[in-house]
Amino acid sequence: MGNLVLYRKYRPQEWDEVIGQEHVVRTLTNALKLERVGHAYLFGGPRGTGKTTIARLLAKSLGCADLDLIEIDAASNRGIDEIRQLREGVKFAPTAGKYKVFIIDEVHQLTKEAFNALLKTLEEPPAHAIFILATTEAHKVPETILSRVQQFAFRRLSVAEIIKKLQKIVSAEEIKINDGALRLIANYAGGSYRDAESMLEQLRVWDDKIIEETDIEELLGAVDFEKVKIMADYLGGADAKGAIDYIGTLAEKGTDLEMFAKALVSHLRKIMLVKVDSSLVNLMAQELTTDQMEIVKKQAEVFSLNSVAQAVKIIMTAQNDIKRSPIPSLPIELAVVEIINNKI
Repeated sequence: MGNLVLYRKYRPQEWDEVIGQEHVVRTLTNALKLERVGHAYLFGGPRGTGKTTIARLLAKSLGCADLDLIEIDAASNRGIDEIRQLREGVKFAPTAGKYKVFIIDEVHQLTKEAFNALLKTLEEPPAHAIFILATTEAHKVPETILSRVQQFAFRRLSVAEIIKKLQKIVSAEEIKINDGALRLIANYAGGSYRDAESMLEQLRVWDDKIIEETDIEELLGAVDFEKVKIMADYLGGADAKGAIDYIGTLAEKGTDLEMFAKALVSHLRKIMLVKVDSSLVNLMAQELTTDQMEIVKKQAEVFSLNSVAQAVKIIMTAQNDIKRSPIPSLPIELAVVEIINNKI
C-alpha cells in the first residue's frame, strides 16, 4: 500500500472508520442487521464527503464479490446505450453471493432518455440487484427516480473532523507539518475530506522541512488568516485607500484574488456571528487559534451587525464577478468602495 495516494490508502474499510456521516452509517448498519436493505438508494451531497466510500462499504457488507460490484461514472457514460447495457447486466445472477451492486456516480448527468430507461429497472428490479445512485446535485434528479429510492443527505465535514483525521495520517506517514498549516488545509478543503487529503498529498513532497502556512499559500493558493485580518482592519477603519492599495499588493504577489475573496467572506462571517452573540465565537474553536479568536472579537467592535452583514453579501458578489472581470482586482475594489460608503 506504500505507493497508494493518501485518499485511497486511508479510505475507510470498516463502518467505524467513516467520519461525519453518522446518520447514514447508523441507518444502513441497522438495515443490514435487520436484513431490510432497500433495492435502491440515492446518496446526495458535496464532493469528497464519503458517498462512494459508503456505497462500497454497503456492497462489502452484503457480501458482494468484486466481479458483482459495477461502478458507472454518469459524467462520461450518460446516454441511453450505457443504461441499456446496465439493464442487460442486471438480468444475470451474481457470480458469488446474493447480490450485484450497481453504483452510478454523478447520476444527475444522465440524459432524459437514460433516466427513463433506468426508471424501468428501478420499478421492477430483480431480487439480487441493488442500486446506489450518487450525486452532488440531487435537485437535478427527476422526481420519478426520487420516488423509487431511499434518499440520504451527506453533509460537509467540519474543520474539527477533517483535522482529526489528517492528524492520524500525518502521524502514520511521518509528515512534518505545523498545526496552523493543518488547520489551513482543513479550512481550505470546504468540508471535503478527499480534497484535504489531496492537498496533504501534494504538500508532503513539497520540501523536506516542516510544512507551514506560507507553503500552503505558495503551492495551493490558500489565503492565511493574516491577509484577511489586514483587509478587515481596513474595512473596519473605513480606509478605502489602504484597502485598495493592499489589494494591489496582493495581486502583484500573485495571490489568487478569487480565493482571497472567499477567505474574506469566511472571515467577515465570523465577525458577523460575534456581533449576533459573542458566545458564537465558540463555533470557531477548531478553525482559529485562541489569539485569532481574540482578534476577531476585537474587529467586531468596529462593525455594526448590519454593516458586516452587508459586507459579507457584497464580497460574495465580488467573488462571483472576478471570473468575468477583465481586471481581476476590480470587483473587490468596487466592493471595498461600496462597503465603506455604506459604513460611513
